[in-house]
Amino acid sequence: MARIVVLDYGSGNLRSAERALRRVGADVTVTADRDAALDADGLVVPGVGAFAACMTGLAAVDGPRIIERRLAGGRPVLGICVGMQVLFELGIEHGERTAGCGQWPGTVERLKADVLPHMGWNTVRAPAGSVLFDGLDAQTRFFFVHSYAAGRWELETSPALKPPLVTWASHGEDFVAAVENGALCATQFHPEKSGDAGATLLGNWLREVAR
Repeated sequence: MARIVVLDYGSGNLRSAERALRRVGADVTVTADRDAALDADGLVVPGVGAFAACMTGLAAVDGPRIIERRLAGGRPVLGICVGMQVLFELGIEHGERTAGCGQWPGTVERLKADVLPHMGWNTVRAPAGSVLFDGLDAQTRFFFVHSYAAGRWELETSPALKPPLVTWASHGEDFVAAVENGALCATQFHPEKSGDAGATLLGNWLREVAR
């Protein structure tokens, strides 16, 4: 059974994530303990609220360094909602610019849409070869609640490197809905609130963790 830590840094649907991961067979601990987060088979970084507040909370538990060290060793990390957004270089909210973890180039900004937040069920456009969306068809809906997102994919990779798999969704404009980038994966939507579809996605991730 894969040992998963849900990182408790004061932001996120911690218990919802814990229950969803237990549903698909994970041994889950919710903690801010640095050693536990480093030693777990998989690390989940949730997040709700403002980008800047999440980065402050994450820094307080040494989150950026934990993520960096895990990825340096090829150890799986899954970001959810703002836990995905903080993986990018920069977040801009209400004119405030906040540095993110910098795992991916790009800026998280307010969506250009008539209705915000983008709240409810929406389909996504997953690329061929996706592991996270294996077994899920194009009409599958996931639960979103956000007003900000990464609207462009700016990562340049060497031809020798395998490019990230980027999943898109639309609300007023296209935005990044999920990324699969080696050991680092993330979703803008909430798999823990997405019923059977979310359970399938988390199960797919868990199988990769257990390999």
